[in-house]
Amino acid sequence: METQELHRGRLIDHIQLVVRDLPASRRFYAAIFEVLGVPIGGETEDYFWADELFVSTADSDAALGKLTGRHHLAFQAADAAMVDAAHAAGLRAGGMDNGAPGERPYHPGYYAAFLLDPDGNNIEAVFHGPSTRSAASVKVTF
Repeated sequence: METQELHRGRLIDHIQLVVRDLPASRRFYAAIFEVLGVPIGGETEDYFWADELFVSTADSDAALGKLTGRHHLAFQAADAAMVDAAHAAGLRAGGMDNGAPGERPYHPGYYAAFLLDPDGNNIEAVFHGPSTRSAASVKVTF
């Protein structure tokens, strides 16, 4: 995967998270990204990045001395087994369970797991695949 490639036309260009404990965040995200097949693109003592996610300390030049608030980020997985593995890897790397792997009611086939990272961000691994439930059992409420 090319980590320095420009992707015009995407809705999101990049996201920055400013964290309290960079080594703890690095361990957490590296564990999940290893399962998802996303390499860490680079790092210094006050930041690291992977694809379009930039994670830094409050002391980094880009952070302006302030932590970011709580965010929800969802990372795509290739299949349900990858969701399961990312959740397990995140737990081993210091994440806290925020929703065990399983199919969700958002749409048929929405299989996801949720973790809180070391700063309380809600991190999701999701696979959009075929439903394991019958269409009659799916109810989506907005």
